[in-house]
Amino acid sequence: MNVDDAIKAHSLWKMKLAQYISKPDRSLNPAVVGSSNQCDLGKWLIGEGKQYSALPEFTALVTHHTDFHKAAGAVITKADAGQQVAEEIALGGKSDFARASTAVMQSLMNIKLKLK
Repeated sequence: MNVDDAIKAHSLWKMKLAQYISKPDRSLNPAVVGSSNQCDLGKWLIGEGKQYSALPEFTALVTHHTDFHKAAGAVITKADAGQQVAEEIALGGKSDFARASTAVMQSLMNIKLKLK
């Protein structure tokens, strides 16, 4: 996976979560989702992506990615409890999830720009 693939992986995961909250069926475990090393991007960060670990942008990405998964796990917990969470994942939203997701994408873009 390269940085572009990592960006795509994060976007796809966010869409998966959006689909889930529209109809929570308990197919997503908040504890697993809350772990930052279970998704494709997380696996890349601890594997192939480590080649960028000297970059401060990489350190920021790891932090933001961890925050994203903590927030995603919390969103799933709320959705499973029947709470409204659509606003939490909306683009441009002010929730922890939206801020963390935006920070992940920005960090990935910063790495991509640094590599040019």
